[in-house]
Amino acid sequence: MDEVNKVTLGVVQFACSDDVGENIATASRLVRAAAAEGANIVVVQELFEGHYFCQEENPAHFDRARPLDGHPTLAAMQALAAEYGVVLPVSLFERRNQAYYNSLVMVDDRGEALGVYRKSHIPDGPGYSEKFYFNPGDTGFRVWKTRFGTIGAGICWDQWFPEAARSMALMGAEFLIYPTAIGSEPGRPDFDSMEHWRITMRGHAGANLMPVAAANRIGTEVVNGRTQTYYGSSFIAGPQGDLRASAGREGEAVLTATFDRAIMRNERAAWGLFRDRRPELYGALAGADGG
Repeated sequence: MDEVNKVTLGVVQFACSDDVGENIATASRLVRAAAAEGANIVVVQELFEGHYFCQEENPAHFDRARPLDGHPTLAAMQALAAEYGVVLPVSLFERRNQAYYNSLVMVDDRGEALGVYRKSHIPDGPGYSEKFYFNPGDTGFRVWKTRFGTIGAGICWDQWFPEAARSMALMGAEFLIYPTAIGSEPGRPDFDSMEHWRITMRGHAGANLMPVAAANRIGTEVVNGRTQTYYGSSFIAGPQGDLRASAGREGEAVLTATFDRAIMRNERAAWGLFRDRRPELYGALAGADGG
């Protein structure tokens, strides 16, 4: 593999309709725009095929799921990745026999599917009733070697867990990416988690000395009378946790930021954050109650 040292990370942000073809067209248009700005890796938001249906518990929404084999959206994104030579993580509602997963397929710059990650942490709360739909992921955390570096991927709620980010870093990740869908909290109209959301992931960047990118949706979606507004604010953080690119709460966005893999590799080694780890002291992390 002819690896590239200077890598441009891209993120796109848009409002989803509930029409799969329309959303694929929007995502494709913005991925092309990111590629035109030099992006090598482009992050698209979580479950971008339609509205965020997890606002409610409704068995009819299981019809949105598809097996990955022969998945038409995945095929379209694979063709797009190959045409523009970009790595493209693709978020999908996967059906596998009797199991249903919130999944991400990593597609390389030749359009090849490198493998699947299934969301590990499944939230359950008002407006985010994902446990009704998704089995807990069975893949473990995943990283993929690509021409543009080794990429670790989490999905939305995964982004709140430092254990996930550190695990992917220890597995060799150089970039961490998080497709997401987050916004208003039903029953708590005055609560705004946006800064907390960003700060948490910027902490992952600083603690692991690697870029972190998050792609969120925008707009207000109505699902059978339930309303939720998504706050966008997609971003790319640098390896010290600094904001390198940032989108607004509203409006489509294409973000890019360029990183030198060799410089970052040497900085990670020089800081000693991985050298000075004491795994034998971290047993409390392996139990639910610290025991």
